[in-house]
Formats: sequence, C-alpha cells, structure tokens
Amino acid sequence: DGTAGAEDPNGLDMAELVRLVKSDLPLVEFDQSKLSSEGVIHDVSTLAGLRARNTMHNRVVADAFVPAGGRPGTVNQDNWESFLLPDGTPSSPLVVEGANLFITHEARQKLFEEAGVEIVKDSSANKCGVICSSYEIMSSMLLSDDEFHAIKGELVGDVLEKLRELARMEAELLFREFNNQPGALPFFSERISNAINRITDAITYHLDTPEGEARMPELMHLVKGHLPKKLEAEAWERFEANVPSQYIKNAVASTLASRIVYREGIRFVEDRGEDARPEAAQRLASLAFDYLEAEGTVSNMLAMLEASSWSDETAKENALKMITHGGVRSFLEGGVQSKASNSVPVDEDIAA
Repeated sequence: DGTAGAEDPNGLDMAELVRLVKSDLPLVEFDQSKLSSEGVIHDVSTLAGLRARNTMHNRVVADAFVPAGGRPGTVNQDNWESFLLPDGTPSSPLVVEGANLFITHEARQKLFEEAGVEIVKDSSANKCGVICSSYEIMSSMLLSDDEFHAIKGELVGDVLEKLRELARMEAELLFREFNNQPGALPFFSERISNAINRITDAITYHLDTPEGEARMPELMHLVKGHLPKKLEAEAWERFEANVPSQYIKNAVASTLASRIVYREGIRFVEDRGEDARPEAAQRLASLAFDYLEAEGTVSNMLAMLEASSWSDETAKENALKMITHGGVRSFLEGGVQSKASNSVPVDEDIAA
C-alpha cells in the first residue's frame, strides 16, 4: 500500500492482514512477529524500502500474480523485461489483472510472445467489480437504509454467489476460445467484450422502438433472474416503479447478450460480420430474441424427454446431452418449427 510492502515466501499471516483491514490500519503496522524468518516489511519512508516495494511485482516468484492496485502502465513496453528472472523465465507464469491498465497492451504482447506469460486481461479479470457496482445501484434504488441493513448479510452472500457464477462463465469461455484458436488471452478477452457489446447495443436499439417497448413485459424475467435472490424476494414488486426504464432496458440487453455469448461463443456473433447500419442492428436483435424463444422450446423438449421411458438409458442420457449442448443452435440454424415468432423482421440469411 502507500506505506509499505510485505513479502514472505512462506505466506503472510492471514489473521494479521484481516486485523489491519478491520482496524483500518496501513500495512506498515503489520506485526512483524507474524512473519517467518524469511519475511520482511519494506517501509517506504526509507529509500531502500521504497525501491523494494516498487519492484515487488517483478522480484517475487509466485505461481500467479494478481495486481489489485497500482498505477496504470506500471509494466510497459520499456520495462517489461524486468518481469523476467535472470534465466529468462517470468517471475509469475500467470497474471490475473485485478487492477485496470496495470500492464500496457504492448507489454502484454511481449510477455506472451517472449516468455509465454498467460495474462487474464482486466476486462475479464475484474468484470465482476462492474457487476457488483450495478447491484449496489439497484439496491440503493429498491431498498431503504433500514431495509438494506436488515438483509445485508444474506444479500452479500447472494451477490457473491452470482459473481462466482458469472466469473466462472467468463473464465470457461475465455480459456475455451484460447485453447481452440491461436492468439494470446488478452486478444480473446477483447473479442468476448466486443461480442457482448455488439448484441447489447443491438437489443438496446430495438427496445427503444415502439415494437421493443411492447416486448418489454415478456423480457422482465431476464432481469428478475439476474438479481440476487434476497433482493428479488424483498423488492421485485417495486422494481419497475423505482428503477428508470432506460436502466431496465440496458439490464435486459446486457443480460441476454452475455447469456448468448457465454453459451455459444464469440464466433456466433463475429461470423455475422461487422455492420453499423440500423437494419443490421435489428437483425442482430432479432437473432437474440429468436435465441430466447429457442431456449424455451429446447427446455420444454428436454423436460418431455427426461420424463419419457427409454429401453436404453444410456441412449437417453446421450440424447439429453446432445440436445442440451446443441439444441438451441439446431433450432436456429435447422429451421425447427415452433410457435409463430413475433421477432423483428429479419433477412433469411441471418441464421447462416
């Protein structure tokens, strides 16, 4: 922190760190009796301590490095080699950017190309921070101070559960794309963000039209399912009255867009090409709503299949797996018939 750096190859005492946090004390107040014989506290009031604190991210050998603060561009194109040990290997083979912009784009690329460092970019690594902020905003709009404090413990637990699930989906997609295609991890983080943003913008564009406004009631379940359980239980009945309509539209759009990209991958969006025209946005929005309808059809099909009797249970299990993993895509691309769709009019090649 601003007062010191602490390092111990045997691990820092967690109880002591918690004491500092709860007492709002700086790191220089760390009880040094809690260090191992190899541990040290670098007091930045001395020049040697300042230098040691400022080079910790390069010197300390670890399985993973998680920068959770610091100045933007701390590791950059001019100093990235300082992250390497004398033998040319990185001090940490994996970096998870908990802090925004800690490593520049050029340094990320060099560390990957020259030393094989796998870097989970900030846009993937700390995405849950943005989502957590949105939950805070929603809570402030839906709950009084007294109501919030009465359920805070349970609400925080629900938020953490949501964040863990969202983080798992981001990580699974990120490493799936990384393992199946050439390129560095930050490249795929950017593509994931771009794919989600493209669909989000297209859905938002449509929801601002009269047709989109009329569709909103059937989409509210997306926002309801996105809320932490306790917040939904305590305040859903006042949601539409308390939350601005544009905020609700944005929540619907981002929730559905993320759902599609995490389940189908970035190519599902990218293969439809880049097109900034309004009609292209309408086609992408139509695809999103067709996807939502397909999910419902596949869910009903799975329920019927699960309830049916098969002489070969292994075959039944395999059929369930195939429909679960590919049923929605087959519905969209194979022309499976369902109830009449009230989607936005769309060119026939949208599912190609």
